[in-house]
Amino acid sequence: MTIQTASLKLMPDNMHRLSNLCGRLNEHIRQIESSLALTIRQRGNTFLLSGSQDAISHGCIILESLYRTTESGALLNSNLIHLTLREYGQGLISEESADSFEDEKKLLIKTPKASVKPRGSHQNSYVANIRKNDINFGIGPAGTGKTFLAVACAVEALSKEKINRVLLVRPAVEAGEKLGFLPGDLTQKIDPYLRPLYDALYEMLGFEKVEKLIEKNVIEVAPLAYMRGRTLNHSFIILDESQNTTTAQMKMFLTRIGFGSTAVITGDVTQIDLPKGTRSGLIHASKVLGGIADIGFTHFNAKDVVRHRLVQRIVEAYDEFDRNSVSNINNQDAPQINDRDN
Repeated sequence: MTIQTASLKLMPDNMHRLSNLCGRLNEHIRQIESSLALTIRQRGNTFLLSGSQDAISHGCIILESLYRTTESGALLNSNLIHLTLREYGQGLISEESADSFEDEKKLLIKTPKASVKPRGSHQNSYVANIRKNDINFGIGPAGTGKTFLAVACAVEALSKEKINRVLLVRPAVEAGEKLGFLPGDLTQKIDPYLRPLYDALYEMLGFEKVEKLIEKNVIEVAPLAYMRGRTLNHSFIILDESQNTTTAQMKMFLTRIGFGSTAVITGDVTQIDLPKGTRSGLIHASKVLGGIADIGFTHFNAKDVVRHRLVQRIVEAYDEFDRNSVSNINNQDAPQINDRDN
């Protein structure tokens, strides 16, 4: 392999942004070097890249993309570097990415504590759909940002006073554990299952602010069963784990939506905990409502996972195992042909 060298100058020459890009003790640069088999040396806003021609080209695009990210004030970390490298590997970042940077800034979700940037085409479509449509479905595996982005959009809408309250809803379905053995009433029993929603709220609003808003019922946490008979106006409603709704429950929830409200329904159809033989309301709704205008559907896959890199591999491994299992079952069910009959 022929080692080549090229220089890259990042503009504007901003000390704080360059420090953010390089990381503490150049840890971000080392992460990029390791992933792309590059050697990178920095002097001010000039970077000297050594490696193969392809590696240098990839490195320049990655550095430019990350430097654009620092413009918003976002603090880079190893997870963000990993996600950017993965997006580039999926063809989601290219030399033309700068042309779409203004569009990316429009999709930035601004909350009191932090700004949230959708990552990848599916997350971008998801946020755009939430801002455009009154009812939206986010369907896909764990770790794809469905719930986190929905909460971010809800907090943004509340901060801008586009809505009066946020409702976090979840079906009270046992996921291999018995809710009846947990202490307290139904709301207290289901409260631990809503922890991902709370964690997202704390990150965007702060613990004390969230607790005050819950006390004032500006943020309401409720089991799905408590939605019957209500009409929800000027609200942002998130139904999480919706794969565990029945068809009747899903219909009941969707018909609660009132004027000035936005509903986001999230779920993973590969993790259904309903009793055997019970049809998932999420699967049914996606078939029944798929052709209705102003209802958004975003389907995520393993490549959209934004957690630890092993999570993506785990999701893909389970998908492959399920496909092979179905294939084996189909082969076993196929009629056996006796050669002597031919």
